[in-house]
Amino acid sequence: MDASEDCGCTDPATTPMPYVAPVSERHRVLIIGGGTAGICVAARLARLGQKGVAILEPSERHYYQPLWTLVGAGEARVEDTVRDEADLIPRGVKWLKDAAEEVDPVRQEVRTRGGLRVGYDFLVVAPGIQLDWDKVRGLRDALETEHVSSNYDVRLAPKTWRMLQAFKGGTALFTHPATPVKCAGAPQKIMYLAADHFRRTGILERSRVVFGSGAKAIFGVQPFARVLEGVVKRYGIQTHFGHDLVAVDGARREATFETMRDGQKTRVTLGYDLLHVTPPQSAPDFIRDSPLTSREGACSGWVRADKHTLQHPVFPNVFALGDASDLPTSRTGAAIRKQAPVLVRNLRDVMAGRAPTARYAGYASCPLTTGYGKLLLAEFDYDGKPTPSFPLIDTMQERRDMWLMKKYGLPQLYWKGMLRGRA
Repeated sequence: MDASEDCGCTDPATTPMPYVAPVSERHRVLIIGGGTAGICVAARLARLGQKGVAILEPSERHYYQPLWTLVGAGEARVEDTVRDEADLIPRGVKWLKDAAEEVDPVRQEVRTRGGLRVGYDFLVVAPGIQLDWDKVRGLRDALETEHVSSNYDVRLAPKTWRMLQAFKGGTALFTHPATPVKCAGAPQKIMYLAADHFRRTGILERSRVVFGSGAKAIFGVQPFARVLEGVVKRYGIQTHFGHDLVAVDGARREATFETMRDGQKTRVTLGYDLLHVTPPQSAPDFIRDSPLTSREGACSGWVRADKHTLQHPVFPNVFALGDASDLPTSRTGAAIRKQAPVLVRNLRDVMAGRAPTARYAGYASCPLTTGYGKLLLAEFDYDGKPTPSFPLIDTMQERRDMWLMKKYGLPQLYWKGMLRGRA
């Protein structure tokens, strides 16, 4: 055996180089994701006359997900939440109906599931967030039973309403994972609506409403948390914070949570008669495995972006916004509405050889339904400071006009304003 065989080496002169397929096409601006963030950015670029823009998005349907809470409460229809993706792609923007599988920011290329290698001069990363159903043992099987649902799946939101109608008393359990989630208020919105439904149908007194949350408190912004603590007290909801759902036994109707006690991880099992689950969530796998993410700390696995300019700190021709970014704010459509114009302005600055000038202050909004006809509009910035959009009205209390805005006004703002680059 010669030395090269002994060490497992090969002769570079006789070793074939791996084949790298040529770039299939190239674009001035490539946007990964045709959801809220991707379409908002594309629409604004199109309105500014930017040429050479393409969206990489596999889905043929586009959903307005904030209404799924109301679908689960019997106040909206699934059909009202969906449009054809083709109808939302801005004129002049090319739609690549394919999914990203790998991002190489050094080569400035994206490899797709369909085998394309798409080159870019500038990249906008907005792929959204993925639902990790399998991170909770037994959850998929439990969702097949008549007692478990989740408004985070459009196919299941109508089932939530059927479950609420069929509920005759007992334990109604609602969960919130320890991971970041899109619309962090959604897990408790449906809980308040359920409790109010039980009250209206006369079964709240023989019902036990329980909130098992991996978070440390009911809400991260204190002025709004105080209002929500009052809502919890009004309905008699039992809260268990620091409880992360790890398993569901659909046959036994039991949910198991992991929590800390005396510095040690332990497990607690709760029985249920109705269970609404918010699954753990994360950035898509191709994002978590890419050089665009942080490898350490709380932001590990999310696309890095300067929290004010939305520009990547290592690759200056890359920008990110929306749910897959590591921006330290809530993952909501309202946040994207403020992020998109900042990103577009800064992207255009960089394309012209200038430094980014626009700044995002962390605005996010969470319209929290606290009962039928009642809504608390929580708006805040990076510092947790309330930033109301309606200065002449008190949004620090539950309001009926805000409920009507969520049910009727915001969907119209979304379809006709945000996705057209006008709001």
